[in-house]
Amino acid sequence: MSLSIGSATAIQAPAPVQAAPASKPAAAAARPPVAAAQNSIKDTVQISAAAQVLQEAIENPAQTAREANAGDQQARRLLAKEQADQATK
Repeated sequence: MSLSIGSATAIQAPAPVQAAPASKPAAAAARPPVAAAQNSIKDTVQISAAAQVLQEAIENPAQTAREANAGDQQARRLLAKEQADQATK
């Protein structure tokens, strides 16, 4: 099998790339700063109801008190229940 070429087009070589200044490498200038990239990433995690119950069950009294002071209604109810139990003993 033979192919005949009717015309050829000239291919120009790419223009030479100018060297970046020695103080700033081209690769570093092209990338955004790491801190800016990390600040824009936000992950949300949702745990199951069973995991939430387990987490509340193993919570120590100091953590419960902190949460109650921060306005957590469940922690407030738990502290009230614990104080009522202490009063009846």
